Amino acid sequence: MNVIPVGPIHPVLKEPIRIKLLVEGENVVGSEIEMGYVHRGIEKIIEGKHYLKGIHLVERVCGICSYIHTVTYAECIEKISGIITPDKGRYLRVITTELERIHSHLIAAAVYNLTMEHETLGIWCLNARENVMDLLEMITGNRVNMGYNVVGGVRVDINKEMIDKIYKKIEDLREDVKNLMEVFKSGPAIGLRSKGIGKIDYKVIMKTRAAGPIARACALPESDWRLRHKTYKELNFKPVWEEGGDNYARMMVRHEEIFTSIELIEKALELYMETGGDIRVKADIKGGYGEWRYEAHRGEVVYKIGITNGGIVKKLLVRTPSVMNMESYKYMLKTCPTISDAVTTYASIDPCVSCTERTIILKDRKSGKEIPYTQYKNQKNKK
Repeated sequence: MNVIPVGPIHPVLKEPIRIKLLVEGENVVGSEIEMGYVHRGIEKIIEGKHYLKGIHLVERVCGICSYIHTVTYAECIEKISGIITPDKGRYLRVITTELERIHSHLIAAAVYNLTMEHETLGIWCLNARENVMDLLEMITGNRVNMGYNVVGGVRVDINKEMIDKIYKKIEDLREDVKNLMEVFKSGPAIGLRSKGIGKIDYKVIMKTRAAGPIARACALPESDWRLRHKTYKELNFKPVWEEGGDNYARMMVRHEEIFTSIELIEKALELYMETGGDIRVKADIKGGYGEWRYEAHRGEVVYKIGITNGGIVKKLLVRTPSVMNMESYKYMLKTCPTISDAVTTYASIDPCVSCTERTIILKDRKSGKEIPYTQYKNQKNKK
């Protein structure tokens, strides 16, 4: 048995991570993932800081899905303090959240296509994404770390001219994604490299708690936390899902979710135009502990926050979906006949390494005592 290292710096990796593929010839028989290259300790840094500083810190947990972290953080504090966000603010949050979801899915599709060396389709995805980034910049003033959310609503409103531009751009985007999907579905090379590759079923999802498009590609639409969100219920949200459980199904879920996001944006705009009032309310922070879940672009994200009456964050715990999604990778490898298939399967997970770099505490199951990582690693190597 040999070890083929991929990373930490590699052309197919968006972020630094080391994947050790255990191979016998061309057959991949296992893997080990080494992390820690981009851990920044944001949860610890935020302790003792004012919640207004905290929202800027959590936006930097991830670069691709930065906005969803501020939404989850803000709505968790709103839950603790009993703050009711105005309807216009809620609809604007949906619009910007779904625009970011589209841009995230288009990046995932681009990286997957480039990993398969389908450069033309990969670049088309990135070109389509630029229209989405233009809209995010127009609405929030920024393309990535937007600084748009506040506890109690959002910072700035939109006007009639912006609304017209949003409608125009998303209609153009709908046509672009239809073309991208047609090429993806009909391309013989894509089908050969995707269908039946990296296949898992719902049993693996239950075992690993994989989330997002990974779970919905295994016929688990109920995994989408937007079904439980008040605003999405108003918008009559319906999740998309596939049954294949392979690379092809995971990518198809992401393509189809783009159309769902476009429909949600259109519905939110309609309700926004029918609604009066402000986009935010004054935040009267009350102390306490709370938990909030949201459907990030890769699955369920969880925030647990402890805060004082003065708005000082005592504790922050963040769990992101890539933690569970990457755990399912070793099961996907069982249907990866070659090393190149193992690499494209990793890309099909669309993991966010920055999000995943959380603090981990290891405990002995019997005694409940904490175990130093070096001791855990030595025990694992002996096995």
